[in-house]
Amino acid sequence: MDLISKADKERLEAQLAECIQFRPVIAQRIAEARAQGDLKENADYHAAREDQGMNEAKIRELEAKLARTQVAGQVDVPTDMVFLGATVKLKDVANGREEVFRLVGQMSPDGGPDDVIEVTATSPMGTALMKARLNENIRVDLPRGERRFIIVAILD
Repeated sequence: MDLISKADKERLEAQLAECIQFRPVIAQRIAEARAQGDLKENADYHAAREDQGMNEAKIRELEAKLARTQVAGQVDVPTDMVFLGATVKLKDVANGREEVFRLVGQMSPDGGPDDVIEVTATSPMGTALMKARLNENIRVDLPRGERRFIIVAILD
């Protein structure tokens, strides 16, 4: 079972609905191409069938992903604890620079707002942040070495 934020689940459901709504459009393209005659060398027909296959694969993938996910609840999470969906301001202990991170279940296709860095719960930063508390000093083991941060604020 994968934990995701409510926003991530809504985004997946919207993608699934879009793919399902696209089914009749593809079926119409196939019907129009089939009406043109010889299917062996009908590029429109083959392209439409390929689109149909890719769309159906995406539908199956999204349905499977939604079936194995659970929305992380905010009910029992203390307000001073970082959990999935939280946006936090961190201060780098080494250079004093502050950055804002959002802990997500999966990355948004658009990457989110420019001033917020999205990190997944399974990434090194996400693992260090998960269940950390306000003003706590965390250590993140990154490929280029260890970094330490202080959780300055939990923004939401």
